Amino acid sequence: MIGRSLRAVVAPGLLLGSLAAFAALCLALRIPMADAQVYRAEGAAVANGTSLYGFTVTSWQLPATYPPFAALLFVPAAYVPLPVLKLGFCGGNAVLLGLLVLLSCRFAGLKPRSPYVLAATAAALWLEPVFQTLLFGQINLALACLILWDLSRPPGAFGKGVAVGIAAGIKITPLFFVLFLVVRGLRREAVAAAAGFGATVALGTLVLPYASVEFWTRRLFETGRVGKAWIVDNQSLQGMLARLLHTAEPGAVWVLAAVAVGGTGLWTARHCDERRALLVTAFTALLISPISWSHHWVWCVPLIALMIAEGWPRTAAALVLVFTARSLWLVPHAGDLDLRLPLWQQPLASPYALVALALVACQARAAVANSQLSARSSSASMIR
Repeated sequence: MIGRSLRAVVAPGLLLGSLAAFAALCLALRIPMADAQVYRAEGAAVANGTSLYGFTVTSWQLPATYPPFAALLFVPAAYVPLPVLKLGFCGGNAVLLGLLVLLSCRFAGLKPRSPYVLAATAAALWLEPVFQTLLFGQINLALACLILWDLSRPPGAFGKGVAVGIAAGIKITPLFFVLFLVVRGLRREAVAAAAGFGATVALGTLVLPYASVEFWTRRLFETGRVGKAWIVDNQSLQGMLARLLHTAEPGAVWVLAAVAVGGTGLWTARHCDERRALLVTAFTALLISPISWSHHWVWCVPLIALMIAEGWPRTAAALVLVFTARSLWLVPHAGDLDLRLPLWQQPLASPYALVALALVACQARAAVANSQLSARSSSASMIR
């Protein structure tokens, strides 16, 4: 009883202390929450009838990069004072982090007891992708929760797949999960996801026809508007290859690598168990996306939970170390120094891409081994 009461007090205290430390750091550094400001400007553009893709905000001159449907969701932010909006994003993301930890526990098969969920949330706040998500006022945690909740439901669950489509309508990358549903043989769910995505496109076109034409015919393909692909912030396959090859445009090398990794990831997702298949898909999508900023990698939370649940504590600890160490910020990266890194610094500059490649490779190898074992068993049965 004493131990249970102590946990009931200590766990909330850890979370409050963690949030207080984060808030103090934000105030001390005067964090601008740049992405939250972009979302606010998108909502204002819709509300005022101005060009959605013609503005830039903050000292970094950041433009709108999401589909028109996302801008519709951001309209309420245009009417909220910026300090209140920042506080709302910080608190909302803290709640979403707790939800992601809870969903990750259930996904991995761990019993989500409240004290442990609160303590894990307090610790997960300092994982670099999560920390950056709160720091920038991003929506990565919301999308991860939406997708993980939807795809963790049993096959045939009412409306399964629709939430994935909606997530893709907000930010294009989740479309890769539709292929996951296809290769897993969940055709009805894949149709539901495609329908959900189509509905977001239709709604965006209905309300913002000119912006929709502009986005789907031009802006979608202008990845340079999102940012420089070669900087260490970008942990995708393209970013890693650009830095490794010391070129801002890895071109055909990246395209061929992305096709190979994407195909391998989908084949692996088809042949491994459902939990690992979902994570392989998530990390493959982050790899092959032209740009996957470090804060996009919040999928490290369910990956760590799965390693703990499956009895791999050292692997889980290693993942915590990689996603907390911030090694990508320790290498020289001012100006174009990202393109001049020596070979020994390359792993430090691309830690998340390397983790994702290792995950896909290990699961692919296990899937091949299982296929060979099944083939031998079938042959032996036939001989008998």
